[in-house]
Amino acid sequence: MKTIRWGIIGCGNVTEHKSGPAFQKASHSSLTAVMRRNGELAKDYAERHGVPKWYDSAEALIHDDEVDAVYIATPPSSHKPYAIAAARAGKPVYVEKPMSVNTSDCEEMLHACKASQVPLYVAYYRRALPDFIKIKSMLEQKVIGEVRFVRTVHYMANNINDSNMWRVAPDIAGGGLFVDVGSHTLDILDYLLGPIKEVKGFAANMAGAYEAEDTVTMSYRFASDVQGTGTWCFCACGSEEYNEIVGTEGRILFSTYGNRLVRVETGKGVQELAFTYPEHIQQHLIQSIVDELRGVGSCPSHGESALRTNWVMEQVLHTYARMF
Repeated sequence: MKTIRWGIIGCGNVTEHKSGPAFQKASHSSLTAVMRRNGELAKDYAERHGVPKWYDSAEALIHDDEVDAVYIATPPSSHKPYAIAAARAGKPVYVEKPMSVNTSDCEEMLHACKASQVPLYVAYYRRALPDFIKIKSMLEQKVIGEVRFVRTVHYMANNINDSNMWRVAPDIAGGGLFVDVGSHTLDILDYLLGPIKEVKGFAANMAGAYEAEDTVTMSYRFASDVQGTGTWCFCACGSEEYNEIVGTEGRILFSTYGNRLVRVETGKGVQELAFTYPEHIQQHLIQSIVDELRGVGSCPSHGESALRTNWVMEQVLHTYARMF
């Protein structure tokens, strides 16, 4: 009944509530050490969260004999070097999404983990949440018949300021908010409908508020021949975000973000399903990782699936990215 002892590299905002406490609350899991380049901030985090050890060196944390697995919660540009270092030390790796800034980095991370025979997990935690598991089950049971197409719409006003500008800095984040938040939708569609095999689209900077793209439209085809379209705009009036999966006998409407209802419309009527998220949104996925490491379960989000999401985004962004 081994307990997996975790170390966190980069204990910033995402670890305060979404992930950090989940390592302590998951069964057979503990948080042993945290690291930030600013040692005082690492110490403060450790003291506030009851973590025994803190470091200002990633190398020291990775080589701590009391750290069994490493969670990398830094911006995407530093995922690759930390993941490779952890893999070479023989430590399983759990990395924040997106997996890295480009597919080439993702492939290097996967190669390093396979060479060291350690698993690589990515924080696309929606794959482990009950609403998306239920949607997947309904699709497999053909509640809406044979799936024909999927449509995504996500738009909002610009909310970038000096404190979060790194999220739209291409050299740090790999792109704009399409990469940061759109990746979650593309990953969950991969989970629900299988891999996307063909992608076409456009990316543009329409508002000029920052360097990266702020608007993306794309069309794509899954390996199953199901087709899809998506529009993401982060410089528009108002706010809307939803996904629609349409089949031969009905449709399913759901949100990637927020604690909203799942709406199922068929010839039998309309059904609205409500779901409760865990207090710490990554806890279900972290539990699945711990279970897999202990040999008593499996995790639905690995490096291979996360690489596919990076690849899809890159097909649309690569032309625009040449302008960076």
